[in-house]
Amino acid sequence: MDNEIIYLDNNSTTPLDKRVLDAMLPYFIDDFGNPSSTHNFGKKSSKAVNAAKKNISTLINSNIEEITFTSGATESINIALKGLALHPNNIKKHIVTVKTEHKAVLDTCKYLQTVGFEIDYLPVNNDGLIDLKQLENTIRKDTLLVCIMWVNNETGVIQPINEISELAHNAGSLFMTDATQAVGKIPTDVLENNIDIMCFSAHKMYGPKGIGALFVNSETVNKKNILPLQHGGGHENGLRSGTLNVPAIVGFGKACEIAFNEMKTNATTILSLRNSIENDLLNIKGSFVNGSINQRLYNTLNICLPNFDATVFIGKNKNIAVSNGSACNAALVEASHVLSAMGLSEDESLGSLRISIGKMNNESELKYYC
Repeated sequence: MDNEIIYLDNNSTTPLDKRVLDAMLPYFIDDFGNPSSTHNFGKKSSKAVNAAKKNISTLINSNIEEITFTSGATESINIALKGLALHPNNIKKHIVTVKTEHKAVLDTCKYLQTVGFEIDYLPVNNDGLIDLKQLENTIRKDTLLVCIMWVNNETGVIQPINEISELAHNAGSLFMTDATQAVGKIPTDVLENNIDIMCFSAHKMYGPKGIGALFVNSETVNKKNILPLQHGGGHENGLRSGTLNVPAIVGFGKACEIAFNEMKTNATTILSLRNSIENDLLNIKGSFVNGSINQRLYNTLNICLPNFDATVFIGKNKNIAVSNGSACNAALVEASHVLSAMGLSEDESLGSLRISIGKMNNESELKYYC
């Protein structure tokens, strides 16, 4: 065990499921055709792409035409936010988001501010949840959309998505969610939750890196009103040009198929592991969980430990993979913007660890960790 890596950073990325790899391999070597080509090799790849879209749409309860492939959630977020805001037909100049969003949303919104858009960054309570009444009061007649993350990547806090979408729609605004940490782990029914736009990635759910999806609700959003960020070939109905990454798409579809079939079983097993390590760490006097205890993802524990430096711990324990925040900021030794927004001091934030458990972890690893 001393020489093995104990990987507890599954919110950053997950290991590839071997079944996903097996599904991908033929499309690297044998079935390598371009899915846009009209010959038989191309048609075979096109069929595989459509099958993957079917698996993805089944997982989130959408139509396959509502799925656009991207390089990941970050690109999906950029296409959605910039594409809607900057389209010539758009006259609304206000967007509502939250201070604890992923940097992909926050930095994109900051850019939009430089070109004339007004952005309201909602605060969160100490438990990481937004105040729904404050959201309702913040939405204006010229609010283009409300953009709020489904599951926070650092704390696992789950926002009340259904209520949020209802408030947005009642005011005549669109609702968009970054569901990167949610899809494949909890039910993410886009119809049941009245979602207009949703972004997610394969590598958070045991699929390959470099592939993600953008869901656009065909009943509420006209894709022609989303300005493409890149042009050339008109792929993906003109929204995202470029030759499709067939092996990654096939892997994405397989990961969604597996998640659809195994999500409930994984949730039960992982929750048990999470609770075990949480109970052990809470025995340390002065420790406390960051974020809502009741409204959080079953695999995530963000815990503040007294007289503790997370950066030093991570540096010393080379065979243990945990996080002191989001992977996009992992190289920066600074307080987490998420924990700061929740009211933690700088010392408390720097003394907090994010432990995110996956389906490939086991009890012996966690006991060793403690």
